[in-house]
Amino acid sequence: FHYRHNPNNPSWLKRDRLVFSGGHGSALVYSLLHLWGYDLSIDDLKNFRQFDSKTPGHPECTHTAGVEVTTGPLGQGLANAVGFALASRHAARLLNGGNAPLIDHKVWCFCGDGDMMEGVGYEACSLAGHLGLNNLIVFYDSNDITIDGNLNLSFSEDIPARFRAQKWNVITIDAHNFDELNGAFEAAKTAAQPTLIVAKSVIAKGAATMEGSHTTHGAPLGSAEIAASKAKALWSDQPFFVPDEARAWFGGAVERGDLNEREWNAKVEANPEQKSLIYQLQHPDFEAIEYPEFDQKPIATRSTNHAILQSIAAALPGFLGGSADLASSNKTLLTDSERNIFFGIREHAMAAITNAIAMYGLFIPFNATFFVFSDYLKPAIRTAALMSAKNIFIWTHDSIGVGEDGATHQPIEHISSYRALPNFYLFRPADGWENAACWQVALELDAPSGFVLSRQNLPALDISSISGDIERGAYLLSRAKHPKITLLASGSEVALALAAKEQLQKSRIETSVVSVPCFDLLCEQDDAYIDSIIAPESIVIAVEAASGTEWFRFADAVIGMETFGASAPTEKLFEHFGFTPEHIVSVAKGLL
Repeated sequence: FHYRHNPNNPSWLKRDRLVFSGGHGSALVYSLLHLWGYDLSIDDLKNFRQFDSKTPGHPECTHTAGVEVTTGPLGQGLANAVGFALASRHAARLLNGGNAPLIDHKVWCFCGDGDMMEGVGYEACSLAGHLGLNNLIVFYDSNDITIDGNLNLSFSEDIPARFRAQKWNVITIDAHNFDELNGAFEAAKTAAQPTLIVAKSVIAKGAATMEGSHTTHGAPLGSAEIAASKAKALWSDQPFFVPDEARAWFGGAVERGDLNEREWNAKVEANPEQKSLIYQLQHPDFEAIEYPEFDQKPIATRSTNHAILQSIAAALPGFLGGSADLASSNKTLLTDSERNIFFGIREHAMAAITNAIAMYGLFIPFNATFFVFSDYLKPAIRTAALMSAKNIFIWTHDSIGVGEDGATHQPIEHISSYRALPNFYLFRPADGWENAACWQVALELDAPSGFVLSRQNLPALDISSISGDIERGAYLLSRAKHPKITLLASGSEVALALAAKEQLQKSRIETSVVSVPCFDLLCEQDDAYIDSIIAPESIVIAVEAASGTEWFRFADAVIGMETFGASAPTEKLFEHFGFTPEHIVSVAKGLL
């Protein structure tokens, strides 16, 4: 009775959010969803971990109704729960100004020792305590067991002390005492801080001979142990047996959920302004965005992006986000201060938190850092792609153009890595016009996107005679009638390709230039479109200040990075590593 939800409508906005961070406990998740009355049958339970089933090995929100987020990599769900709590707080700020509070739900998270050891969980819980997210309740199953054995092999931290230091309310109970459980839930719901319930438990409680053994963590008990354990519990030996009285008790969730939702709908109807705002948040009007226009002076794409963010925020009340302590450098600070999230230097948690904000049902979040630090976000980016979460990742300082900061801050292999990630779209615009056009495409995608932006100024493109569609990932920026060379480039290297074309034309070598702001979208196009912008009879050369091996899908040669960068002024680095019109011309003539 503590958990408010409606199995008949898993997307009811005011529902509590329930996150199982330890996704390896998926069989428990599916059993609960089935008993509560979600669209999950006994046959679905029997199809556990089988191909194309609703019950994969770890919970996936795209597969199973009632699963809020895709979990499994430990710590991710804990950070997701913080994201849900943050989204709920912002939703309450927007929607609770009428005759009745429309958003006052809780976020429940169940986690274990592994989540407590993962750095992303530590980052997220630190932020939750700082922000005082008292709508968040974390149930920590503290059984002192991991796959390798007893927890004392690797972990001896005083978790209650850690969380108290992080400004959490902490309650310690016996996990097997139902009265203590109930009392802890009641106390947590009225606490002024986020609450950690430390539930001391025994793994495989009730197993006939294996109770307390670490061998039960990741493997089935086995038929003999299951039969003996059922006999010990005086339970039916019938597989998948549910007593009628248990099914009736759990089934009451449907009736309670329908009633709660009807009551909430009545409150929404009594508050027409809030009702209208809910509709706007759930149905963002992308056509209402008035994108800025940029003059012809050179400007960094991180700067054009700043102006674009303001335009999007002005039109979309559900657009919000923040940076990992780099807002001034990423240029991501919104003028509407209530929509800025200050994540601190917590890149991994930032990504997982914004994943949950994207899955909450009202908001389109963005998060930002330097591109080289996207490595710290990678597990959360991957789960974003698995969930098709509309989370926008903004990455500035995109190449060796970072200059004097040196190799540690110059991303080389990163672009290739994210282009290899399924269901993720990486945009690297060459100027302000391309940047705005890419945002128009990204906001329409039902998938996460990344924007890779320059620190250095880039010249504006001449788009007076382009051919093709930028929403298809690439377009013909400068056409030759019968091209012998086609140059492909993205971002800062597009201007270099255009300059190289001019030199090649003077040598009577017909050359076309194709700008490729989104390689991923280009790969989705049919052969006819690709042939219309990349002349099949021409020699194709890709130019990008990155490792660039993926360009061989379209190119005969790639001018890219084969080593790390170095510390020097940007101009010197581009010259040293071959990103000059003269070197491009030399490569082209050599191939001819």
